[in-house]
Amino acid sequence: MERKKAIIVGSGIGGLALGIRLQSLGFETTIFEKLDGPGGRAYVRRAAGFTFDMGPTVITVPHFIEELFALERDRPALDAPDFPASVLAENSRIRSGVSGGPATSRYVKIIPILPFYRIYFEDGAYFDYDGDPEHTREQIRALAPDDLEGYERFHRDARAIFQRGFLELGFTYFRDIPSMLRIAPDLVKLDAVRPLFSFVKRYFKSDKLRQVFSFEPLLIGGNPLAVPAIYAMIHFVEKTWGIHFAMGGTGALVQGFVRKFEELGGTIRYQSEVARIEVTGSGKDRRATAVLLANGSRYPADLVASNGDYVNTYLKLIDRPHRPSHPDVRLKLSRQSMSLLVIYFGFRADGLDLDLRHHNIILGPRYEELLKDIFSRKVLASDFSQYLHIPSITDPSLAPAGHHCAYTLVPVPHNGSGLDWSKITDPFVDTVLGFLDDRGYIPGLRERLVYKSCITPDYFEHTLNSWLGNGFGVEPVLWQSAYFRPHNKCGDISNFYLVGANAQPGGGTPAVMMSAKMTAREVARDFNLSFDSIESLAQPASPRAI
Repeated sequence: MERKKAIIVGSGIGGLALGIRLQSLGFETTIFEKLDGPGGRAYVRRAAGFTFDMGPTVITVPHFIEELFALERDRPALDAPDFPASVLAENSRIRSGVSGGPATSRYVKIIPILPFYRIYFEDGAYFDYDGDPEHTREQIRALAPDDLEGYERFHRDARAIFQRGFLELGFTYFRDIPSMLRIAPDLVKLDAVRPLFSFVKRYFKSDKLRQVFSFEPLLIGGNPLAVPAIYAMIHFVEKTWGIHFAMGGTGALVQGFVRKFEELGGTIRYQSEVARIEVTGSGKDRRATAVLLANGSRYPADLVASNGDYVNTYLKLIDRPHRPSHPDVRLKLSRQSMSLLVIYFGFRADGLDLDLRHHNIILGPRYEELLKDIFSRKVLASDFSQYLHIPSITDPSLAPAGHHCAYTLVPVPHNGSGLDWSKITDPFVDTVLGFLDDRGYIPGLRERLVYKSCITPDYFEHTLNSWLGNGFGVEPVLWQSAYFRPHNKCGDISNFYLVGANAQPGGGTPAVMMSAKMTAREVARDFNLSFDSIESLAQPASPRAI
């Protein structure tokens, strides 16, 4: 029997995860990718013997990865427990220092990283964030002993948010307002709707500890001053399953997903930018029937999913008459996450005593005011904070012998700022690298530097087709969360779906894998598929609007 055809726009981690799941559901799936290789934001740059992950570098919740690699053709396992008891037990593989399960190990080697992050403050002090409560207490005792009692309360309340918000509700798809209202009282009771930084301030008097326990949403494009306190659960997500690294870089994980997808029969077409999603019909009978590529080619489909930017997808790929619930003004006024300047650089390591860790957070002299500059005032301040990633500390194969590869990521306003990056990029890059040299993070960096390149918001806007050059999609503020976040299932087009950072539940590597599972469940529901059988794929299906 002929299998139904699914098309996915974009080969980011969310698109690849959905592709694997659709193949396991029995579809014949093709992913169209604009770039010449997979990954989207997780694309890999190779130059001068160095290998640079261009995007995400922090891997958490490895059992999500294991679940994808364990899927089989026509055996979707969508009804399997999202958090089986085995991954919650204290002696489970992934809670005892072993990152990859047996299926994962066939595709990529994943190892734990400690500390999770070394967080540097302006005065030179640092905090090793490793998820170990006793070690955390020791550091708090040395840094701000008056906050020990506050940490105990924070630990207790963050655990409750993690239990309810992640373990119990993490895979909840909010398709209607009642589904959200049912859980709202619980979140209010947990104080999980208050802005995160305000939430953290209730427990800590020390400015340094307030930063330590609130910075993490920046890694998924969220402003700690504005994201809801439900993001306090990140502390427990990391503490429960750790921070991990794919040997060879995140690109090696992406290649593992590509291999798995192709083994299941999927196809990826690179340098194949989708210019339009063809929609026919009207009212509730609208259906996506094909995608049209920039080169004029047309590919028919029984369902289409976009792993691309939410606003760009609706404004540029779908004709206006077919998106009545997504008027131009609403799309353009949606709040977008910050953008990034990322500098990729390689340097000689001979004779260098490098006192850094795999993941380093280097905080500037201001915290709250800098966040306001980036997210609200949208100006490029003279000071900055940065995330410095040096993977060759863990995996020397990523750099030539005697060298290190690194990238440093600086949060900046998206292109709604009007900043002209063609004029300000070079001096700003020099300032950032000079800071690392002059402040002694990488002594002599200017003389040791053998390679550098960078990306700015313009890369996100023009290469990744990201609206206003945002770095992480729709900003995760309260009124763009849960039901109010773009839906994985389009209400206007009966067989069109979203997946990835813009869709529910949100941004971050584990969240986009969760998004893929949620979207696959909506596809199974629409195509009347049981989780144990894909026989109905051979029959005509009439996906219903939700």
